[in-house]
Amino acid sequence: MDKQEHIEERLLIKKEKEYYEKCPGCKVDREKEMHQGLPIKQFLMLWIIVLSSALTISSLFPFIYFMVRDFHIAKREEDIGFYAGFIGASYMLGRALTSIMWGNIADRYGRKPVIIIGTSSVVVFNTLFGLSTSFWMAISMRFLLGTMHGLLGPIKAYACEIVNEEYQALGLSAVSTSWGTGLIVGPALGGFLAQPAEKFPTVFSSDSIFGRFPYFFPCLVISLFALIVAIACVWIPETLHTHNSEKTSSQVSYDALESTSSDKVDMKEGSENTSKESLIKNWPLMSSIIVYCVFSLHDMAYTEIFSLWAESPRRLGGLSYSTQDVGVVLAISGLGLLVFQSSLYPLVEKIIGPIMVSRIAGILSIPLLTSYHYIAMLSGITLSIVLNCASLLKNILSISIVTGLFILQNRAVEQHQRGAANGIATMLMSLGKAAGPAGGGILFSWSEKRQDADFLPGDQMVFFILNIIELVGVLMTLKPFLVQRTQ
Repeated sequence: MDKQEHIEERLLIKKEKEYYEKCPGCKVDREKEMHQGLPIKQFLMLWIIVLSSALTISSLFPFIYFMVRDFHIAKREEDIGFYAGFIGASYMLGRALTSIMWGNIADRYGRKPVIIIGTSSVVVFNTLFGLSTSFWMAISMRFLLGTMHGLLGPIKAYACEIVNEEYQALGLSAVSTSWGTGLIVGPALGGFLAQPAEKFPTVFSSDSIFGRFPYFFPCLVISLFALIVAIACVWIPETLHTHNSEKTSSQVSYDALESTSSDKVDMKEGSENTSKESLIKNWPLMSSIIVYCVFSLHDMAYTEIFSLWAESPRRLGGLSYSTQDVGVVLAISGLGLLVFQSSLYPLVEKIIGPIMVSRIAGILSIPLLTSYHYIAMLSGITLSIVLNCASLLKNILSISIVTGLFILQNRAVEQHQRGAANGIATMLMSLGKAAGPAGGGILFSWSEKRQDADFLPGDQMVFFILNIIELVGVLMTLKPFLVQRTQ
């Protein structure tokens, strides 16, 4: 039997046993089996959808310091970081409250509606955030954006279902790469495009809407991109199975499909047992989620602190950078991150596995963060080169950790539970990420008031506490805490 006949036989078995004409999930499964080679179109689709959502998460960090200053709510310069942290946290708090709901909706009604609603919410609430005239309006718009943006959990399930099993690691890598790139490019856009009337007075008048609302332009650009993506999402395929027969995992192998009748019965019974399994009792899933939450707390605190640290004055231990200077650093990091995740990460993960990747990346992050205090002592071109290298390496390590944990989470459950599982992960991770900016802002504000302390003065305390959180995460990657589901 040649290869073509072998493929045709598998398709015949699939059609007879599992394919339902009106089921969108079955249609996608059939198309996956017929497709040969790397699914570039699907990867590109995932990339753009996730990017449109991720750009909003941290695009505010380069200008939030100046935005809070312009609200005149902080009585002292040292207090700006305190208020900035709560604006950064409000989005994650809103997302934490609704993530499980959106995960259940994705499992019941499909991934596609949740994706469309999530991208559409960016258009509305991110635009209104750019038009904020007070501290409380800014917090409200970010909170509402978080509550309506339930895309992160379902899109990870979607990434596993839209491609064959052999490409699932690459699909999840595309999600985390795009998410990580958005978390870098978003701040780059925020840094470049904020305060356009001051940076480009010949183009933007101080009397124009961009002069009266100096932080509206970057929000508008991101919202317009999200609008295009939301419209395009109307034509993406749905991957959820809607027929009433036994739901089968998209991860069932070809060998299993060709096995004997008794083997099929055993597999079906195993599927029934899995479907009844409580997600909370699924330790491979819950352990990966808990570790993911710890690293998420660290990453969001770092993202908040990095911009505040870079833009604070030299006398307070910062770099006295402008929003544009921070934008340049983050743009370089984003480009390097894109190259690494699209070329090297899948190879490294295949060789040493997702757990070891996350563990090694966490260990390397600790001495790197310790060096930040000493980087602030540099100046000129030396400072620029060293800071860009450090920022690039830190973001590569962070996204490698996240990608490895994404893979573990989605391998721990069957298809019909992935939406709910990722909803739980997103809820708990969002709580960590809500605490990250708020805690980071408070920590940074406190550290600026203790420049002359005997023990870890100024920014040394900030990076020391970040390293403690990172160390906790590394220790949690060890057995018996973090385990991988055996297929």
